[in-house]
Amino acid sequence: MNRHFNISGYTPVGDLAVVSICVVMIVLIIFSYVRKTRSFRIFLGIIGLLILAANVDVAFYSILSADRPELHSLAGGMHCAFHGLLYLVFLCYVAYILEVTRLDRRRRRIYMALSLGIFAVGMALDALDAVNGVKLRVVGGSLEFQGRDVFMYGYLAFVGLIAVLMFQVRNRLYKRVMLGFYGTMAVSFIILVMQARFGQTSFTVLTFLYPVIAMFYILHSSPYDARLGTIDSRALEDMVRLNYENNIEFVFMSLYLRDFDEEGKPLPEEVQAAVRRFSVSFFKGATLFQPGKGHMILLYTKRRNPDYEKRIQRIMEAFDQEYQRLGYEYKIVIGESIGEISRKNEYVSFIHNVHRGMAPNTVYRVGEKDVEWFNRQEYILKQLEDIYVKGDLDDPRVLVYCQPVFNTRNGRFDTAEALMRLELEQTGMVYPDQFIPLAEQNGYIHMLTEIILHKTCKAVKALIGEGYILSRVSVNVSAIELKENAFCDDIIRIIHRSSLSGESIAIELTESRNESDFMLMRDKIAELKELGIKFYLDDFGTGYSNMERIMALPFDIIKFDRSLVTASGDSERSRQIVGALANMFSDMNYSVLYEGVEKDSDEAMCRNMRATYLQGYKYSRPVPIEKLREYLDRGDAA
Repeated sequence: MNRHFNISGYTPVGDLAVVSICVVMIVLIIFSYVRKTRSFRIFLGIIGLLILAANVDVAFYSILSADRPELHSLAGGMHCAFHGLLYLVFLCYVAYILEVTRLDRRRRRIYMALSLGIFAVGMALDALDAVNGVKLRVVGGSLEFQGRDVFMYGYLAFVGLIAVLMFQVRNRLYKRVMLGFYGTMAVSFIILVMQARFGQTSFTVLTFLYPVIAMFYILHSSPYDARLGTIDSRALEDMVRLNYENNIEFVFMSLYLRDFDEEGKPLPEEVQAAVRRFSVSFFKGATLFQPGKGHMILLYTKRRNPDYEKRIQRIMEAFDQEYQRLGYEYKIVIGESIGEISRKNEYVSFIHNVHRGMAPNTVYRVGEKDVEWFNRQEYILKQLEDIYVKGDLDDPRVLVYCQPVFNTRNGRFDTAEALMRLELEQTGMVYPDQFIPLAEQNGYIHMLTEIILHKTCKAVKALIGEGYILSRVSVNVSAIELKENAFCDDIIRIIHRSSLSGESIAIELTESRNESDFMLMRDKIAELKELGIKFYLDDFGTGYSNMERIMALPFDIIKFDRSLVTASGDSERSRQIVGALANMFSDMNYSVLYEGVEKDSDEAMCRNMRATYLQGYKYSRPVPIEKLREYLDRGDAA
């Protein structure tokens, strides 16, 4: 087969466009953050090959235009080199798809062997064509280059191989990503066909560029937030990985603004302006990441900032001035790169773990003990995940403790509060303040509630069956759980399975600040109260207490937090306020329970403040629920 390259059908516009677009992408790579993965290195290789191919194409047609017979052999060699570069681009396409989709090693080898085979055969035929000679001639008044069209065979073979590969990996990529690649490949093929139809040869290299643009936009771009200058946590993980692999030490500074993270409010312009200024003014080569709406992490290397301690002091002085002006609640964590955390690439989780132990408006420098605590928390989290996945209501790792509650009306311990503990192999006993926040944040809390409710029901049934006088045992429930569609069904199912009446179980809830959560809580309480379940308002007097909402919720017992007991013991004014609240609730037929009663004077004071129930270390510390027998009275049937 012979092909005629009409010089008049070529302009360098297409090849120059390829070079200019590739240069623009390189500039964007330099001045933006791009994840430095293996697939990205292949991507850069493709850009380099396209630039070379475009320049070779321009040079090839320049030689043809010169009409110098002594350059014909050079033209044939350049034509062969041009095809070789495009074959290499195809080869890189295959390698790129294999890398992104993580196809198994055996199939990777097969596809790479086929690609190398196509490349070798295509180049051999092209080289043979060049050796056998090509010639320049004038046809119809225009200069043409004549040679066999062996390149199209290789082109179609590569297209067929890539089509088969893309079909095989279709379930390994997100559908929209696949459609993006298919779309750009279709556009490339259509342009190549149209080019041949109109006798053009100017846009061959350009058709190879379109899939590269798709790669850059879909998979490699990590755009900056134009207003803040931040990039996402995926880019943070990539930078940490690179620094760890190259033994580059760095410093991180985390700023957490709770108001804008938990409430989801946008950052005010004045805060955005401060963030922009802080991210570029104090450290060389610093990059700002935004893992959450109200959470930003500034990361910079030590080698570019050898005086980083002085710079930290200056930025903190400037920050203090901004805080005095703006007044938003914050938490700041500062630390140097930690090998173990870098290896796991878990700085965001590590910092969140530090946040949990910090008071508002404080600055904390992390150390080795924080790493130890984080590792402990990560182990607990994995155990929680395992408990959740297994869904065993008798899981031996979840223990039920309880604290007996004294009834001032009959002088008995006839109720109790169930308290959860974890018993884990590596840590031993784990207390609620260590695992409840983790369970809530990761969606495991409802399974824990189901387990403790199940075990509590079994224990209560056994105690009542033995003749002990036990009115009910309360179980704490997180307000987050009320969002579970099956919450009420799960509670009812577990109680019915134990053959207990609803009156034997109570649920303790803390009030929610959110209006929609309040409405949800009201509906769920109403549904479960039909079963006879009583409800406690837990921790009254701490955090957020809206009297109007409390009155609108059908609680049975108001549980005064121990801080109110302490304050009442320290101040006559506090005692009068707490007593007035207790009187109000009592007059409205709520029972009042005081927790944190530790001594006789506390008990006397609470009795004078309309106490119905008393709970605290004066009577008992939390004990395994099996030991509750020691505090209960037996009925006449015992």
